This record gives sequence, structure tokens and C-alpha cells, in this order.
Amino acid sequence: MTTETMHRRPRVLILGGGFAGTHAAKALGKLPVDVTVVDRRNHFTFQPLLYQVGLAVLSPADIASPIRRILRNQANTEVLMDEAVGFDREQHKVKFRSGVEIAYDYLVLATGATHSYFGHDDWAQFAPGLKTIEDAIEIRRRVLLAFELAERRMLETGSHTPLNFVVIGGGPTGVELAGAICDITRHYMRRDFRHIDPTTARVILVEGEKQVLGTYPEELRIKAEEQLRALGAEVRGGLRVTDIGPGYVVAGGERIESMVTLWAAGVAASPLGKLLGVPTDKRGAVLVNETLNPGGNPEIFVCGDLAHFEQDGHAVPGVAQPAMQMGDHVAKMIEADLNHQPRKPFRYFDKGDMATIGRLAAVADVKWPFHGKLSGFPAWVTWLVVHIYFLIGFRNRLAVLSQWVWSYFTFTSGVRLIYGSQALPGWTNQDGTEAATPLDATAPGAHAVEPTKPAAAD
Repeated sequence: MTTETMHRRPRVLILGGGFAGTHAAKALGKLPVDVTVVDRRNHFTFQPLLYQVGLAVLSPADIASPIRRILRNQANTEVLMDEAVGFDREQHKVKFRSGVEIAYDYLVLATGATHSYFGHDDWAQFAPGLKTIEDAIEIRRRVLLAFELAERRMLETGSHTPLNFVVIGGGPTGVELAGAICDITRHYMRRDFRHIDPTTARVILVEGEKQVLGTYPEELRIKAEEQLRALGAEVRGGLRVTDIGPGYVVAGGERIESMVTLWAAGVAASPLGKLLGVPTDKRGAVLVNETLNPGGNPEIFVCGDLAHFEQDGHAVPGVAQPAMQMGDHVAKMIEADLNHQPRKPFRYFDKGDMATIGRLAAVADVKWPFHGKLSGFPAWVTWLVVHIYFLIGFRNRLAVLSQWVWSYFTFTSGVRLIYGSQALPGWTNQDGTEAATPLDATAPGAHAVEPTKPAAAD
């Protein structure tokens, strides 16, 4: 440390206000350091429940909290809304889109991950992924709009485009999306329309491997597929997607007609990992050592989805549990530095995995506080308790619990609101206006054209 830094408190700069970033900031709140948290959004999002916003079960405010409110009781912490665009590791500075440069003594990178379309970025306009509140609202718009357009088309012509929903990817997000769509079509919206029957909608889950939830134990993968099929979903395993367009998906050489296509098949680390100029894996995640540092950079910590950390020969998964534990551990290592003590290596404590599949249906591989493999109603109750517990803020917990109880007993959802365009993307009439559905675009005087990629929500 220089003479200057010895006479002031160390500055910890945290990039990212997700699970890792907020946990690191909260744990640093009582240490003699100055903390700056920077995120391009002003809110923390509880990502495990994003799909419930996307399928109109919860509202965005139920699963999101302003970062300032989370950290407002910490006198040593400030929050800025900005976006990092570059690093000067020699000068210990981060450059931001606003033009500001912020110096640091410790840098914590926790900017998470984004969607990966495996080199087919043009698919994004037809198959949105689910990582942000904006993504969830767009998914909700498309799913609800499909039913509205079918109702209108049925009234006008006596027929409508088949209500096919294709979910690509059989991981936890894909399974949860498919199950939730089945729920809203067969329970929550079945009495809302006069000219169409929502229960006739097809939900098709396409997975490249033979089974869904590939990282779960075999018996839970089987249970998950059984519960999905019981809800009405079609599980198509062993199919690789080779093309996605307006109104269709090509998988395993088969063309599947799709009114709405959703992407849950791949993620890539935040691009900041590569901008840092240190070794990364094929996803762009930064390779870190046992103290969560890129080699030769003890003042830089990388956490959450952005970190490639291996334990017992396997990469730790990019989910909420490791991210929270990494954030907490970073604070402990900075405290050790302040007390001139050696850092302790990070060790991930795996408490288990769980995925909800639908109403009263879930699977859970519990490893703490007891060991057990649960499915069906017991797994669903376990999932509900865990997610209520980890929601930030009393208001969030109360609102979510109330909404779930109301939906459970009344089979209704009060957040089925459609914002934005009243057309599904990718179809244009000859007069230049966007056609509402693929069926409209095949009508006389309409044709499909190569669509332009919409601007990103963020």
C-alpha cells in the first residue's frame, strides 16, 4: 500500500447489485472501508422468481427491491447507477459509460450472466430469454397476447393459429416456464375467453439431452418429466434446435409451429469478464483461484455467474447459492487483510437444488438441513418456504405469500397486464404494418419478411 492509501480507508468498488454484489456489500457494512456499489439498474432482482413475473403470477415489485433501500442503513456505502465499460488494472481504476472513472483498493466483479444463443444471436428476436425484469415483462406480453390475438381472430374468421408455446431448454428455468404456462392455460385462464378454449394450448419443451434437469439425480429427472406430462406439457428430449423463425422452431430436423417461443437453453458470462483482460473459460467466465481472484490480482475478486471456480474437480454452478456465499466470503477475506491475517480459501456449501414444475408440483434434491430427494407436493412446499425466506424485505415476503395463497384458492391471477405492441414480432403486412400473428401474415395481401432486430430492453 502507498503512503496515501495508508492514511485513508480502503475503497471497495462492487460492480453488480445481484446476489453476490448485495451480499458482499451488506457484509462489508460494519468494516472500516468505504463501499461503492454500481449497477446499471437501480434494483436487485430475485431471479429465481422471474418466471412467475413472466407468466403473470407475480408483479415485478414483488421480486425486486431498490438497491438503495437494501443498503440504506450502511453509513459507509454509496450506490451509483452506471455501467462499467473498461478497466485500468495498473492504476486500479474502472471506467464507466457516463465518463466517470472510479479508483479502488479492492474490486468486486459480480455482474452475472446473459443469454447465449450459441452463435445465433438473430434468434433472440423470436425467442426471448429470461434474465431481467424487462425480459419477464416481454415474455408476459407475448404469452398473454397470443391468447388475445387468437380470441380476436376466432371472432373475425372462425379459426385461429394453433396456440403452440415452445420452450427451448430443459434446465430449471425451462421446466419452470413450461409448467407455469400449463398452469395458466388449464387453470387461471380457462374461463376468461368466449371464443377460444385456452386449455387446448400445446406446451412443448425441447431439450437437447435425453432428459430434463440434467444436473439432478436420475430419479428426480424422471419425476420432473412425469409431473410435466401430468400438467399437459409435451417433453421432447434429444432434439437439437437448428433454426428459429417467426412462428416456427426447427429441432431434430422437425419443424414445430410455434405461436410463442421462449429461450432457456444457454447462458454466457457478462462481457466484463473478457474486458478485464484475464483468462476466461468458453462462456466468458473469469478463471479464479481458491480466494476468488484472477491469477496475480489479489485486489480483484470475481463472484457469482461471472466466476469459474472449481471445487473437487467440478465447476461450481452459476446459481444463487454460490453467489451469495461468494459475496459473504469476499467480505471475510477483506477483513482478514485489514487485520493482517491470511485469507481463508472459499468453500462452497451445497444445500441442494430445487425446481418448481407447476401448481403443487416440484422436485428438490435437499442436502441441508437434512438429506432427501423430494417430488410433488412436499417438494413444492419446500420450494415455497425457501423462496419466501430468501426474498429481500418484509413487504416482498408478505406480498408474494399473499399472491400465492390467493392464486391457490381462487385460480385467478391479478397481474395479467399487456404493455407495448399488440403484435407478435417478425411479421409485416405489405402496407408496412406489423401483422398480429403468423396466421395474419399468410392471409391475402400479407407476407412474411426478414424482420429487423428490436432494440434491447436495457
